[in-house]
Amino acid sequence: MTTVVIPAPRPDKMAEPVIENTFFWPAVDPIKLRELLRLEGTVTTERLRFTIKGAMAEVNAELFDYRRQQMAIGCKALGDVQAEQMDGENMQLAEYQRAVCAVTAALLAERYRGYDTSARGDKRAEAIENSVGEWWRDARHSIRNITGQPHNIIDLI
Repeated sequence: MTTVVIPAPRPDKMAEPVIENTFFWPAVDPIKLRELLRLEGTVTTERLRFTIKGAMAEVNAELFDYRRQQMAIGCKALGDVQAEQMDGENMQLAEYQRAVCAVTAALLAERYRGYDTSARGDKRAEAIENSVGEWWRDARHSIRNITGQPHNIIDLI
């Protein structure tokens, strides 16, 4: 017997327009995020777009006070905030994209079991669930990098 594996088709770039954000925050490119997370065609365009919007809302809410502080000193957008440059990119913008990417990955992984309940899907879901905590941690680190806060707060008990 011959087995033929046909990869899921990649979504058309025109079918995945950039997701515009609220004022101050940058837009998010779902195609770039799809490539960073190595999703290819495994997540539908609609599901990915829905999840990215949820991730953007989550990160924006976490950074609400930071946005207010930056706007008070005259910054109209995150890209206006004075920051280090790496590879020609404002590190604040890079950290924001990283946070949205990490939250998106975590949200997708948390709901993966509901998408595929086959035995093979269960095994894959278990493997993915192990990474969920790491994605939430990455998001938290990026948010703290944006605000200039330490990653860990240690108290003497």
